[in-house]
Amino acid sequence: MSVWLPSAPCTPRLCLADPAPSVPAPRRALRYLAGTAVLLCGVALAPLVRLCSPARRDRLTARWSLAVVAAFGVRVRITGAEAGRLAAGALVVVNHVSWLDIPLVAAVRPGRMLAKREVASYPVLGPLAALGRTLFLDRDRLRALPGTVAEMAGALRAGSTVVAFPEGSTWCGRQHGRFRHAVFQAAIDASAPVQPVAVRYRLRAAEPTAVAAFVGEDTLFASLRRVAAARGLVAEVALLPRIPAGTYADRRALARAAQAAVAGHGAGAEDGWPRPSGIHPGRNRPPAPAVVPARARRPKAAGASAE
Repeated sequence: MSVWLPSAPCTPRLCLADPAPSVPAPRRALRYLAGTAVLLCGVALAPLVRLCSPARRDRLTARWSLAVVAAFGVRVRITGAEAGRLAAGALVVVNHVSWLDIPLVAAVRPGRMLAKREVASYPVLGPLAALGRTLFLDRDRLRALPGTVAEMAGALRAGSTVVAFPEGSTWCGRQHGRFRHAVFQAAIDASAPVQPVAVRYRLRAAEPTAVAAFVGEDTLFASLRRVAAARGLVAEVALLPRIPAGTYADRRALARAAQAAVAGHGAGAEDGWPRPSGIHPGRNRPPAPAVVPARARRPKAAGASAE
């Protein structure tokens, strides 16, 4: 294992102890069948979808992603002033709770996902990721990081939306991890805006839940089983105010601003959960914007560290 690989303290035993209301066994079976059918349909049609125009391809990807989520009985709520008008060539950064995060974000704004290289070998998901032009990161090889950041920057310059989960690991949703800095260098190099997105899961009665979390030594099958069994699971996707290109002078300040926006969204006693670690009223606000002068010296190379 890499010495710099991010990890979260969340485990199934600590975070998933409280059972959620469940649906009857026949409905669970129907959800499994529907989810499998939608996934296989996506694999079969993906080569044809790639032949479509970019706009049509994005529309079809968004609809298919919503179908995946709905097949497992999850309702979706999309909020935010940015909804429906995200600019191309943006770096979308999202907190990471579950495998569900991926189709949820793709339903809002399809783009090229940044994923760990192991995903390429997953059954069903691996071929889909490859057909979706996923950018793969070898987390065990720090020397490969500059090349990945350069590839991200190239995609952004070409007008693609790139989606990253900069926490580097999944969290249960009760707290958030620190955003790693390296991926934000791609936005700086490409002069691209950053779009923070916050994902949360609730039950129908509005209480927060960790039932969708995919953490620690949890298996994908165990997580699928919990999601398919949950009654009234709602996924909330909040598109937060975009951070324009050049607002912050370096990737660390940019990462802190995006992290504060995501972690601070809806945090507080009114949600029924404690505030995210390190986020307090009047403290830990995003750093003050520092617009980069036209002749500013190029930021430190992305490969200098995993941060």
